[in-house]
Amino acid sequence: MEGAGVTARTNRAVFLDRDGTIIEDVDVLTRIEEMRILPGVPEALRRLREAGFLLIIVTNQSAIARGRLTESGLAVLHEELNRRLAAEGAALDAFYYCPHLPGAVEAAYDRACRCRKPAPGLLRQAAREWRVKLRRSYMVGDSERDVEAGRRAGCTTILIGSGSPVPADAAAADLGTAASIILRGAPLDRA
Repeated sequence: MEGAGVTARTNRAVFLDRDGTIIEDVDVLTRIEEMRILPGVPEALRRLREAGFLLIIVTNQSAIARGRLTESGLAVLHEELNRRLAAEGAALDAFYYCPHLPGAVEAAYDRACRCRKPAPGLLRQAAREWRVKLRRSYMVGDSERDVEAGRRAGCTTILIGSGSPVPADAAAADLGTAASIILRGAPLDRA
Protein backbone atom coordinates (compact mmCIF):
# COMPACT_ATOMS: atom_id res chain seq x y z
CA MET A 1 0.00 0.00 0.00
CA GLU A 2 1.20 3.50 -0.74
CA GLY A 3 0.67 6.02 1.99
CA ALA A 4 2.51 7.33 4.94
CA GLY A 5 2.45 10.03 7.51
CA VAL A 6 1.08 10.37 10.96
CA THR A 7 -0.03 13.60 12.47
CA ALA A 8 -0.22 14.48 16.14
CA ARG A 9 -3.97 15.10 16.17
CA THR A 10 -7.08 13.23 15.13
CA ASN A 11 -8.05 14.04 11.57
CA ARG A 12 -11.09 14.00 9.34
CA ALA A 13 -10.74 12.52 5.89
CA VAL A 14 -12.57 12.17 2.65
CA PHE A 15 -11.79 8.71 1.30
CA LEU A 16 -12.17 8.67 -2.46
CA ASP A 17 -12.52 5.91 -4.99
CA ARG A 18 -10.28 6.58 -7.98
CA ASP A 19 -11.92 5.38 -11.22
CA GLY A 20 -15.23 7.07 -11.94
CA THR A 21 -14.80 9.49 -9.03
CA ILE A 22 -11.47 11.28 -9.60
CA ILE A 23 -10.55 10.09 -13.09
CA GLU A 24 -12.49 8.67 -16.02
CA ASP A 25 -13.15 4.94 -15.72
CA VAL A 26 -11.37 3.35 -18.69
CA ASP A 27 -11.94 -0.26 -17.62
CA VAL A 28 -8.29 -1.05 -16.80
CA LEU A 29 -5.95 1.92 -16.54
CA THR A 30 -2.41 0.86 -17.42
CA ARG A 31 -1.01 3.88 -19.28
CA ILE A 32 -0.62 7.53 -18.29
CA GLU A 33 -1.98 8.55 -21.70
CA GLU A 34 -5.35 7.02 -20.76
CA MET A 35 -5.67 8.98 -17.50
CA ARG A 36 -8.09 11.90 -17.56
CA ILE A 37 -9.14 13.83 -14.48
CA LEU A 38 -12.89 14.34 -14.39
CA PRO A 39 -14.25 17.88 -14.76
CA GLY A 40 -14.50 19.84 -11.51
CA VAL A 41 -12.33 17.43 -9.51
CA PRO A 42 -9.42 19.79 -8.74
CA GLU A 43 -11.75 22.52 -7.50
CA ALA A 44 -13.71 20.05 -5.35
CA LEU A 45 -10.50 18.67 -3.83
CA ARG A 46 -9.22 22.21 -3.09
CA ARG A 47 -12.47 23.08 -1.32
CA LEU A 48 -12.30 19.93 0.82
CA ARG A 49 -8.63 20.53 1.70
CA GLU A 50 -9.35 24.14 2.65
CA ALA A 51 -12.05 22.83 5.01
CA GLY A 52 -9.41 20.71 6.76
CA PHE A 53 -10.03 17.25 5.31
CA LEU A 54 -7.31 14.79 4.42
CA LEU A 55 -7.81 13.45 0.88
CA ILE A 56 -7.09 9.73 0.59
CA ILE A 57 -7.61 7.46 -2.42
CA VAL A 58 -8.79 3.89 -1.64
CA THR A 59 -8.95 1.75 -4.76
CA ASN A 60 -9.18 -1.87 -5.86
CA GLN A 61 -6.50 -2.62 -8.45
CA SER A 62 -7.14 -6.14 -9.70
CA ALA A 63 -5.12 -5.32 -12.85
CA ILE A 64 -2.09 -6.21 -10.74
CA ALA A 65 -3.50 -9.64 -9.83
CA ARG A 66 -4.42 -10.19 -13.49
CA GLY A 67 -0.88 -9.46 -14.65
CA ARG A 68 -1.88 -6.35 -16.61
CA LEU A 69 -0.07 -3.87 -14.35
CA THR A 70 2.75 -4.06 -11.82
CA GLU A 71 2.77 -2.37 -8.42
CA SER A 72 5.60 -0.14 -9.61
CA GLY A 73 3.54 0.72 -12.70
CA LEU A 74 0.62 1.65 -10.46
CA ALA A 75 2.93 3.87 -8.40
CA VAL A 76 3.93 5.70 -11.60
CA LEU A 77 0.26 6.28 -12.47
CA HIS A 78 -0.49 7.58 -8.98
CA GLU A 79 2.55 9.86 -8.97
CA GLU A 80 1.44 11.36 -12.28
CA LEU A 81 -2.14 11.77 -11.07
CA ASN A 82 -0.93 13.57 -7.95
CA ARG A 83 1.48 15.71 -9.99
CA ARG A 84 -1.40 16.85 -12.21
CA LEU A 85 -3.64 17.54 -9.22
CA ALA A 86 -0.87 19.35 -7.30
CA ALA A 87 -0.35 21.62 -10.32
CA GLU A 88 -3.93 22.76 -9.70
CA GLY A 89 -3.50 23.09 -5.92
CA ALA A 90 -5.41 19.85 -5.28
CA ALA A 91 -2.82 17.25 -4.23
CA LEU A 92 -3.95 14.07 -2.53
CA ASP A 93 -2.45 13.01 0.80
CA ALA A 94 -2.16 9.27 0.15
CA PHE A 95 -3.05 6.36 -2.09
CA TYR A 96 -4.11 2.97 -0.69
CA TYR A 97 -4.84 0.10 -3.03
CA CYS A 98 -5.75 -3.57 -2.97
CA PRO A 99 -3.86 -5.69 -5.54
CA HIS A 100 -5.53 -8.99 -4.54
CA LEU A 101 -8.10 -11.11 -6.32
CA PRO A 102 -9.21 -14.68 -5.60
CA GLY A 103 -8.29 -16.78 -8.63
CA ALA A 104 -5.65 -14.27 -9.78
CA VAL A 105 -3.30 -15.04 -12.65
CA GLU A 106 -0.42 -13.77 -10.50
CA ALA A 107 -0.09 -16.33 -7.68
CA ALA A 108 1.28 -13.78 -5.19
CA TYR A 109 -2.02 -11.89 -5.34
CA ASP A 110 -4.37 -14.89 -5.41
CA ARG A 111 -6.22 -14.56 -2.12
CA ALA A 112 -9.23 -13.24 -0.33
CA CYS A 113 -8.19 -10.29 1.80
CA ARG A 114 -9.46 -7.62 4.14
CA CYS A 115 -8.44 -4.73 1.92
CA ARG A 116 -10.50 -5.38 -1.23
CA LYS A 117 -13.59 -3.21 -1.19
CA PRO A 118 -16.33 -3.79 -0.07
CA ALA A 119 -14.17 -4.85 2.89
CA PRO A 120 -13.12 -1.82 4.94
CA GLY A 121 -9.43 -2.75 5.32
CA LEU A 122 -7.99 0.09 3.23
CA LEU A 123 -9.98 2.70 5.12
CA ARG A 124 -9.03 1.22 8.47
CA GLN A 125 -5.35 1.06 7.55
CA ALA A 126 -5.38 4.68 6.40
CA ALA A 127 -7.24 5.70 9.56
CA ARG A 128 -4.57 4.11 11.74
CA GLU A 129 -1.69 5.62 9.80
CA TRP A 130 -3.18 9.11 9.52
CA ARG A 131 -5.01 9.15 12.88
CA VAL A 132 -8.35 9.61 11.18
CA LYS A 133 -11.58 9.35 13.10
CA LEU A 134 -13.71 7.28 10.73
CA ARG A 135 -17.05 8.44 12.16
CA ARG A 136 -16.06 12.02 11.32
CA SER A 137 -15.06 11.07 7.79
CA TYR A 138 -16.64 10.36 4.41
CA MET A 139 -16.32 7.69 1.74
CA VAL A 140 -17.12 8.95 -1.77
CA GLY A 141 -17.32 6.58 -4.71
CA ASP A 142 -19.35 5.45 -7.67
CA SER A 143 -20.14 1.83 -6.78
CA GLU A 144 -21.84 -0.46 -4.33
CA ARG A 145 -18.37 -1.63 -3.18
CA ASP A 146 -17.42 1.93 -2.24
CA VAL A 147 -20.62 2.56 -0.31
CA GLU A 148 -20.38 -0.76 1.53
CA ALA A 149 -16.69 -0.26 2.43
CA GLY A 150 -17.47 3.17 3.83
CA ARG A 151 -20.47 1.89 5.74
CA ARG A 152 -18.47 -1.01 7.26
CA ALA A 153 -15.72 1.40 8.29
CA GLY A 154 -18.24 3.72 9.95
CA CYS A 155 -17.96 6.64 7.51
CA THR A 156 -20.72 8.75 6.06
CA THR A 157 -21.14 7.56 2.47
CA ILE A 158 -21.79 9.50 -0.71
CA LEU A 159 -22.57 7.74 -3.98
CA ILE A 160 -21.48 9.45 -7.21
CA GLY A 161 -23.90 8.90 -10.07
CA SER A 162 -26.46 6.13 -9.88
CA GLY A 163 -24.28 3.03 -10.01
CA SER A 164 -25.48 1.25 -6.88
CA PRO A 165 -28.73 -0.17 -5.58
CA VAL A 166 -27.27 0.06 -2.07
CA PRO A 167 -28.48 3.26 -0.44
CA ALA A 168 -25.75 5.69 0.58
CA ASP A 169 -26.15 8.46 3.15
CA ALA A 170 -26.24 10.92 0.24
CA ALA A 171 -26.09 10.88 -3.55
CA ALA A 172 -24.29 13.29 -5.86
CA ALA A 173 -23.93 13.74 -9.60
CA ASP A 174 -20.17 14.30 -9.35
CA LEU A 175 -17.37 15.09 -6.92
CA GLY A 176 -18.16 18.81 -6.95
CA THR A 177 -21.69 18.10 -5.74
CA ALA A 178 -20.36 15.61 -3.18
CA ALA A 179 -17.95 18.27 -1.87
CA SER A 180 -20.86 20.69 -1.45
CA ILE A 181 -22.80 18.06 0.51
CA ILE A 182 -19.79 17.43 2.76
CA LEU A 183 -19.15 21.13 3.31
CA ARG A 184 -22.81 21.66 4.26
CA GLY A 185 -22.26 19.06 6.96
CA ALA A 186 -23.98 15.86 5.89
CA PRO A 187 -24.73 13.54 8.82
CA LEU A 188 -21.68 12.49 10.82
CA ASP A 189 -20.91 10.63 14.03
CA ARG A 190 -23.48 7.98 13.18
CA ALA A 191 -24.25 5.37 15.81
